[in-house]
Amino acid sequence: MRSTFKILFYLNTSKMKKSGLCPVMGRITVDGSVAQFSLKEDAHPDYWDAKKGRTTGKSREYIAMNRKIDQTEQFIRNIYTQTVDSAGYVSAEQIKNKLTGSVRKAENLLELFKEHNCEYKERIGIDRKERTYGQYELSYRHLSSFILLEYGLKDYPLNRLDLSFIDKYDYYLRVNARLRTNSLVRHIIYLKKIVNRAINQRTILRYPFTEYIPSKKESKYLHISKETLERIMSAQIQSKAVGFIRDMFVFSCFTGLAYADIRQLSEKHLNKSSNGNVWIEIPRYKTDVESNIRLLDIPLAIIEKYRQDRKDEFLFKIPYSGVVSRHMRKIEKLCGISHLHFHMARHTFATLVCLTNGVSMETISKMMGHRTMRTTQIYAEITNQKVGEDMKKLAGRIKKELSTAYSSADE
Repeated sequence: MRSTFKILFYLNTSKMKKSGLCPVMGRITVDGSVAQFSLKEDAHPDYWDAKKGRTTGKSREYIAMNRKIDQTEQFIRNIYTQTVDSAGYVSAEQIKNKLTGSVRKAENLLELFKEHNCEYKERIGIDRKERTYGQYELSYRHLSSFILLEYGLKDYPLNRLDLSFIDKYDYYLRVNARLRTNSLVRHIIYLKKIVNRAINQRTILRYPFTEYIPSKKESKYLHISKETLERIMSAQIQSKAVGFIRDMFVFSCFTGLAYADIRQLSEKHLNKSSNGNVWIEIPRYKTDVESNIRLLDIPLAIIEKYRQDRKDEFLFKIPYSGVVSRHMRKIEKLCGISHLHFHMARHTFATLVCLTNGVSMETISKMMGHRTMRTTQIYAEITNQKVGEDMKKLAGRIKKELSTAYSSADE
């Protein structure tokens, strides 16, 4: 995504010298952000074309000044193009720093990580998401805690990164931070990105991840049974906050919307068809692929239940994921369920609500906002596995109940 990029040269008339000359200044604008610098030249207002940003004087000094302005402008354009092509993003301040030589390459890991996060934050709403930025900030904190615990340092030199550091960080994330394998791998991927950044700026020359092989388990797309869903729906919950999260979980079970999608759900995403059915039409937060879901009676009832609580355009006021997780633990205890997490509702919609009731894979893929049918096929594999488990139980019962009868008949 290209930025809006402008260069302007002007006279700072507010700092006119006794000689009548004014400093020549430069202004760089990128997507509304501005950085200014001095050209370290002076010109008289009578010999300055504000529209062209150049002097009109014919003296040798003024001709040389225009040549310097041309060269500076071309240098700025080169910095802009090179930075966008290599990093995908550039700010006005970055260009100014490279132009003036004030930029210093980060030599420590956390310093470079923080630099990355600051740049990422500037891009939120353009081509980056706030939720992912929060994950990078969490990863920074994990890395900071690890370095302090393992090495007693506030930061770690980039040129000392090696396989031993990575292995120890892997161990820390598993044992100290108690992360599940998939979460651990995500933070390792973030670290790899920072290492690649260090390699690109030539702070380190050797890739330390060459011999590192993470033990990543295959993701398990868990869903709950019909009996468990009924237990959750019928549970008597005294706490309004916990009851609300229960209702959001049930809403997800009957719509397939993930936590992030429900958070951004508003009236504009609800559309009524000519036959009176209400549909949700919303781009998924994760993939930006549109989901089209017909609302059944249960999710419609949940929308109506919380209509009076709305304070803005959003249908539901859902708290941050940490609060949701704590309330899910309370629902577990109240319902006598273990290992319940919010995203299981999305998988439950695909398997229990849709596939087991004969909904086609193509329809499920459209409702869930999958990019490809291959993603949707995962749920078919889960359902086949469930069929296999049920048939195994059936075979056991038949063997137990009918084998005796068959033996009696032989006698």
